[in-house]
Amino acid sequence: MVILLPQLPKSLGLLSFTIVPMKGKINTVGTSNADVPLADPGMYQLDITLRRGQSLAARDRGGTSDPYVKFKIGRKEVFRSKIIHKNLNPVWEEKACILIDHLREPLYIKVFDYDFGLQDDFMGSAFLDLTQLDLNRSTDVTLTLKDPHYPDHDLGIILLSVILTPKEGESRDVELSENEVVGSYFSVKSFFWRFQTQSLRLSDQHRKSHLWRGIVSITLIEGRDLKAMDSNGLSDPYVKFRLGHQKYKSKIMPKTLNPQWREQFDFHLYEERGGIIDITAWDKDAGKRDDFIGRCQVDLSSLSREQTHKLELQLEEGEGHLVLLVTLTASATVSISDLSVNSLEDQKEREEILKRYSPLRIFHNLKDVGFLQVKVIRAEGLMAADVTGKSDPFCVVELNNDRLLTHTVYKNLNPEWNKVFTFNIKDIHSVLEVTVYDEDRDRSADFLGKVAIPLLSIQNGEQKAYVLKNKQLTGPTKGVIYLEIDVIFNAVKASLRTLIPKEQKYIEEENRLSKQLLLRNFIRTKRCVMVLVNAAYYVNSCFDWDSPPRSLAAFVLFLFVVWNFELYMIPLVLLLLLTWNYFLIISGKDNRQRDTVVEDMLEDEEEEDDKDDKDSEKKGFINKIYAIQEVCVSVQNILDEVASFGERIKNTFNWTVPFLSWLAIVALCVFTIILYFVPLRYIVLVWGINKFTKKLRSPYAIDNNELLDFLSRVPSDVQVVQYQELKPDPSHSPYKRKKNNLG
Repeated sequence: MVILLPQLPKSLGLLSFTIVPMKGKINTVGTSNADVPLADPGMYQLDITLRRGQSLAARDRGGTSDPYVKFKIGRKEVFRSKIIHKNLNPVWEEKACILIDHLREPLYIKVFDYDFGLQDDFMGSAFLDLTQLDLNRSTDVTLTLKDPHYPDHDLGIILLSVILTPKEGESRDVELSENEVVGSYFSVKSFFWRFQTQSLRLSDQHRKSHLWRGIVSITLIEGRDLKAMDSNGLSDPYVKFRLGHQKYKSKIMPKTLNPQWREQFDFHLYEERGGIIDITAWDKDAGKRDDFIGRCQVDLSSLSREQTHKLELQLEEGEGHLVLLVTLTASATVSISDLSVNSLEDQKEREEILKRYSPLRIFHNLKDVGFLQVKVIRAEGLMAADVTGKSDPFCVVELNNDRLLTHTVYKNLNPEWNKVFTFNIKDIHSVLEVTVYDEDRDRSADFLGKVAIPLLSIQNGEQKAYVLKNKQLTGPTKGVIYLEIDVIFNAVKASLRTLIPKEQKYIEEENRLSKQLLLRNFIRTKRCVMVLVNAAYYVNSCFDWDSPPRSLAAFVLFLFVVWNFELYMIPLVLLLLLTWNYFLIISGKDNRQRDTVVEDMLEDEEEEDDKDDKDSEKKGFINKIYAIQEVCVSVQNILDEVASFGERIKNTFNWTVPFLSWLAIVALCVFTIILYFVPLRYIVLVWGINKFTKKLRSPYAIDNNELLDFLSRVPSDVQVVQYQELKPDPSHSPYKRKKNNLG
């Protein structure tokens, strides 16, 4: 019997499988797998213990290196070791468990020297032929590192222990591994076996797959007695965390050996046994390489769940301690399923979700604000990224730090995915990002288009065609994507969460120097400052009696306000301004103007970015002026923060986000009533007592400013342009073209 499988990955061609009946049992224990067919659809588990390295190559000026090891299968990175600093004979003793679809691809081992802020130096590579390993037996392996460009150079050796075990009868579509979800965006083979298991072994009862098993909540409290790295006897410390592919970098605390960070962030927990968080402390040095202060680790398998642990960690290879709070919690509702199986169409499950976020459950788990379901249905008219005039599109769906992806549809410009993604909402002001890529076997995936959708702008249950935008989200690119999105949330929880710090996204591009971006931020800041300057000129003109009627009216108003002024009038005036703008909008007299200046500058900036990307491949100009770049980037970011602050205040009063403007009205009403009835000294007394006793009541509380946290949720003018929804052109739809051709 011959089975032909459709829609096979490119470069595999048309495959046929001949099923031959076999009698008896196959005993694989202790035998070589050289006789195992290469097309064996069963999976394998490869357990690797990275032991140590010997006589590695020196890549730093001091005659040492900071080596770490990457393991790859094909072009997919499956594991990366920790960094051993200043050592040519490093001892890792790290373990990794890797699921393998087949044994055709060797395991590539590459060693690099870590250089912070620069490109890491290559220290050698080797490969391990998996077909030569014995099954179910531990094997010690010694690999000689070589440089393909200089094969005669001796680069040292790497020692491993490996165990290869067959994994029969398991479906990869039911439980996706960490490496597939986070790291295997571009693997052709993973899709092939996923397609096969879906068509042969996928159970209707278990189509929904939870992608991570829990959340690690980490609060970096402080450092104690850190090592002095600068000539003034102090340091500018910051801390870097890594769990698998996930990374986080803390803010820099200038000129201190006892820094107080009080930063909170979350990692996803994929492994049942926990995993290890690698922590390194650094001293920031402007214009040159940062100094290493020390390192430590947290073994999550030793921590109990649903409990906050206070850890005081001694820094190895350095001095001092780090103080952390670590909490392991159960997995949030994050899943992928087929279109035929989704939560909101099951009436019983929908009622449970509505009950979970009902107004009566305000104080139950304040972090769980709402539920998001995204149906990724199809795309039409995508850009052709391959020489064949086709693309191999797949879709990445992101909400803050939650990132999921669809399968790849090969050789198709009108792909249908029909997948349902569900997320827990921690902040209703988050933005859903959906990006379409073209899978490419030989290099990184090609960008095809992107949309950014604020959760508060979503209309539930409506299937919409979103025009794909460019990388900067400033203009259209080719194609549309069809999504159906539902958001269910508790408005009171969402309002309370607005007043706490925003979750920081730890997968973000680094800021870089851009002439156009610097100019744009300068113009935005100038526009905000000019509002104040013009207001000052207006007041001064009243003093100069340039217009006698206006000056007389201003003089009478001044006498009346000063004579009758009370403190409660300040929030009352802001409340009246918000209300006035609201009635202007609902009456059709909207005075909000589309910011075409910002749009033009964003488009120019993208053109410059494309030019910079090409130029950077030819010359490393920015690396040569590293110190100047850092200063310019700082100025660029400060201008952006100042301009964004002014624009967010304006957009609050302009009702750009009605939810936030209504929240501001409620807050101003409360403040007005309090200031009217309560004497000012009592208010100041309560405020002072709260500030003085806050650290006594909650020693590890994270400092925050509620007003700044509120404004951080209001979009700036740049974000307003990026989140604008473009109208699709009906003539671009292939279905419309078919109808027209038939007519």
